[in-house]
Parts: sequence; structure tokens; C-alpha cells
Amino acid sequence: MLTLTAAHQDRIKRLLGHAYRPSRVRYWTSGSRMVVILDEIGKTQPITTGFVLREGKIEQVKLLIYRETIGAETRGTSFTNQFKGVTLGSNGKLSRRINNIAGATLSVRALTELGRVAIYLEQIRPR
Repeated sequence: MLTLTAAHQDRIKRLLGHAYRPSRVRYWTSGSRMVVILDEIGKTQPITTGFVLREGKIEQVKLLIYRETIGAETRGTSFTNQFKGVTLGSNGKLSRRINNIAGATLSVRALTELGRVAIYLEQIRPR
């Protein structure tokens, strides 16, 4: 369990564009890999997403529960593979642009924001 301090919450707020409610985040490790499951609102519903990270890079993204009525294309590997190898720059932006999907702009934005948060959490987790 990773307890988010006020400083962590402030950084996450800058990455997401709004406050992140949970004060604790569960994560799992195996060797140098970390798995974290995060939720973010797409248009109106939460999107539950799992991230596998290693050494500050995203290795895999999997949409676990997609509750929105449109934009399910974000579940496809053609979309989620865009995150492979992505890192977080000091400016808070991902190292690669994630292409949008017509009709799923808010879901794509939510997943991109979660990607930034996941990388940040991997950076601050205890070693």
C-alpha cells in the first residue's frame, strides 16, 4: 500500500488536472516490475485500468472495467500498445503522444492522465 502524502497529492493533482481522492493506492511488485490499478472518470463513468511498469516505463496497459457507453475501442491492443515504453518527463508529459480515437476523446484523456499517474507512482514507491 502506498500512502500519498500532501506533496504526492499535489503532484498527482497537476498530472490529472484535478484532485485524486484515494489517500492510499494498492500496488504489487515482482522483481523490478510494479502493477497498479487505478480509476478515472471518462465522460461520466469510472474506467478501471491496470498498468504494468518497470524502471519508470509502462510495459503494459489493460482496461479492466470499461463502463462508458461509447469509446470501447480504447480496450483494443491497437490503442493500449501506444503506451508501451512511455516515460514521464520532468514537465509532467508523456514521452510519446497518444493518438485519440474519434468519439472517445474523454476516455483517451482519462487513460493518458492515468498513465502519467501510474509512472509517477512507480517512481515514488518504496524500493
